[in-house]
Amino acid sequence: MTSPELESATNADLVILGGGSGGYACAFRAAELGLSVVLVEKDKLGGTCLHRGCIPTKALLHAAEVADNAREGDQFGVKSSLEGIDIAGVNSYKDGVISRLYKGLQGLAKANKVTFVEGAGTFVGPNTVEVNGQRYTGRNVVLATGSYARSLPGLEIGGRVITSDQALNLDFIPEKVVVLGGGVIGVEFASVWRSFGAEVTIVEALPRLVPAEDEYASKQLERAFRKRGIKFKTGVKFTGATQSDSGVSITLENGDVLDADLLLVAVGRGPNSAGHGYEEAGVQIDRGFVVTDERLRTNLPNVYAVGDIVPGLQLAHRGFQQGIFVAEEIAGQNPKVIDEAGIPRVTYCKPEVASVGLSEAAAKEKYGSAEVFIYDLAGNGKSQILKTAGGVKLVKAPDGPVVGITMVGERVGELIGEAQLIYSWEAYPEDVAPLIHAHPTQTEALGEAFLALAGKPLHVHG
Repeated sequence: MTSPELESATNADLVILGGGSGGYACAFRAAELGLSVVLVEKDKLGGTCLHRGCIPTKALLHAAEVADNAREGDQFGVKSSLEGIDIAGVNSYKDGVISRLYKGLQGLAKANKVTFVEGAGTFVGPNTVEVNGQRYTGRNVVLATGSYARSLPGLEIGGRVITSDQALNLDFIPEKVVVLGGGVIGVEFASVWRSFGAEVTIVEALPRLVPAEDEYASKQLERAFRKRGIKFKTGVKFTGATQSDSGVSITLENGDVLDADLLLVAVGRGPNSAGHGYEEAGVQIDRGFVVTDERLRTNLPNVYAVGDIVPGLQLAHRGFQQGIFVAEEIAGQNPKVIDEAGIPRVTYCKPEVASVGLSEAAAKEKYGSAEVFIYDLAGNGKSQILKTAGGVKLVKAPDGPVVGITMVGERVGELIGEAQLIYSWEAYPEDVAPLIHAHPTQTEALGEAFLALAGKPLHVHG
């Protein structure tokens, strides 16, 4: 199906290839600014984030939290128990959330008079996208084709070897699962399956879980995972997997052999740049990524790229903001360049990990030294009510502002908004210390950390 405006839409101010977070945000913002827009998407509006990524995984994580609450009710004086997991019911709940958001997006596309073209598009250059034999020419073209679930060389996906795409639609809960990759996707699925009752082992080639985060976060998460019974092997490489009718056998470089029902391959996502005509049209590509400048311009005039195909953090909200940026750039509004370090990062496992800005190691590399303070959630009333452990780590530049904030604990992802404002404000501890945080809330943990770094600690133990 295509929009009725199709024939008259062969020329537009923008032709956008890809309808995920970056593509649709660019389309909607450009339309708001009075530009004509053609949006091309081979699948469904909303892309990976809505249909195979952020939204479905967080729905599963919430179901996992409900399961844990039922199982752990006695801790709070509530007589509850977990009778089991109805995976069909979980999937129905998940799919219902996706469906409602998808309908909302479709409504916004119509309201903004964006011409939606369904089909696999090819960029034929210099400013034209071809779909199903028809060409759409834009004064500007935006490449936004997203990413795909990667595997390792020689590791074929199929049968009992799955990626997150298949994991989101399982109609059963594995009894025993190995997760290959201890990054965001790996630890989130490990968390879900453990809450659902599975025996889980994570294999990570780098020395620690969530290796892209501050080392403090890794240590806190590893401690919490041990308490939850989630096993992990770090600093060891995967060497192979063999399947049988009854399971999959995974071999590691150190000689260990792990047997499981499923192997989840969670080794990151690759840029979905092949097969769209980019290189043939002369777009500069580096290791599969589309190369841009800080204003997201490719090497071709009036051709931009946003989202996961651009080197950097592969996060839906990054692509979303880049889409808005490009729309405003094309409209002549000269928007402020996006600070990549200021993009908030959240891992939604139990406990959550949330960060913005620089890690301690990155700050020391940039400034030569850094001042660090860690506030333990043991001093936070709401965290004690929730029975969660963790903390807030602040990293301050020498004689300068706070340049990094890392938080670990249940629900800390909800605190990242304030943390981002503090980072973007380039705030000093004494700027934040006078701010009043409602009691009892977890936001007080941020307030207490800044009080302490400003030289007036209150609820700080040890």
